[in-house]
Amino acid sequence: MARRLEGKTVLITGASSGLGEQLAYSAAKEGAILILCARREDKLVTITQQCTQLSGKEATYYLMDITDYEMTELVLDRMIRRFTKIDVLINNAGFGLFREFLSFEMETAEKMFQVNVLGLMHLTKKIANHMVTQEQGHIINIGSQGGKIASPKSSVYSATKFAVIGFSNALRLELKPKGVIVTTINPGPIKTNFFDIADETGNYLDSIGKLAIDPSVLSKKIVNLIGKNKRELNTPKIMEVASRMSSLFPKLSDILTVSLFNKK
Repeated sequence: MARRLEGKTVLITGASSGLGEQLAYSAAKEGAILILCARREDKLVTITQQCTQLSGKEATYYLMDITDYEMTELVLDRMIRRFTKIDVLINNAGFGLFREFLSFEMETAEKMFQVNVLGLMHLTKKIANHMVTQEQGHIINIGSQGGKIASPKSSVYSATKFAVIGFSNALRLELKPKGVIVTTINPGPIKTNFFDIADETGNYLDSIGKLAIDPSVLSKKIVNLIGKNKRELNTPKIMEVASRMSSLFPKLSDILTVSLFNKK
């Protein structure tokens, strides 16, 4: 049986751990040629080797700090010269920190916007222009349910993810006539090391129980969407329902978010 991504080149940012690592494995199993980007070379070396074994195809990595826009530009130029066709971009790099805004350091807030929003936009512009010349491509941006429903201690993180969702929605309309698909993935909490930084209490994942998402399961769902004209994926279902209810009944949503759903 032919694998879905046979011959397709997939670029993944934030690929050294968590969801990004699982996305790499899932894409490799479907026969993708992989370009993995992150800052930690030791992790990337191991993951790249495993992907090659899984796919039987080329897998390579580039060290990249997407907040260094000039360096990112140079890395992308080298990448495009080597891989003349990039079929899929998965913007997965990002971080969060759960803390009340009044005690939030603005230096950290600026860094979060540089990574989660501006770095994503800078990289996307370069790759999207390349995809337009190909007249095909798929951009997948990892948003968050936090960009649909804000909650206490997530003011800065939610702001970055609201921005990612808004950017993706507009970009989708701009690129559709040019043959490029844009999909937004809005997951709830994922069982990854994201919370090593984000959750200063160390209790969040335990407190939400079964709502926490297995990254290997989510990665398969995302990879299965590649090439499909899907607007967005919201998971888990209960949080998708909650986000829709939030739009219809905002006052009730505020009450429930503070009383029932605030686990940070």
